[in-house]
Amino acid sequence: MSNSFRDFNQALINDLRANQGRASSGPFKGGDVLILTTTGAKTGEARENPLAFSRDNGNYVVVASKGGAPTNPAWYHNLRANPVVKVEALGETFKARARVIDGEQDYERLYREHARKMPGFNEYRQRTSRRIPVIVLERADSEHAA
Repeated sequence: MSNSFRDFNQALINDLRANQGRASSGPFKGGDVLILTTTGAKTGEARENPLAFSRDNGNYVVVASKGGAPTNPAWYHNLRANPVVKVEALGETFKARARVIDGEQDYERLYREHARKMPGFNEYRQRTSRRIPVIVLERADSEHAA
């Protein structure tokens, strides 16, 4: 990951934390962005990533688009290895279990809803031949979490 990308992400994370989970400037101003903390699959170290989210039945939904790159983002590999994650969204922090959506009907519904709010995700699908993963983040303290 380039230093400028890392610096941008860290500045966005700092902005989100300073403003109750709302970006106050830049391309994500006013958008729905959460901070996902995963445990590194190889390192075991905490890794923070700002991600656009949508909502479904009280859960947070994120999409492993990596801007339409041919490979999945590192954070996706991390949550596959360690599905218990930390989520910081809209001023609250909680543990969650990441569940990758496999069923076609749920996958399409969740992806379409995500892209309806953030049309760039339609473009990401066109840029890659891989199936872009859709992940539901379920509160670990809810009755829905496994």
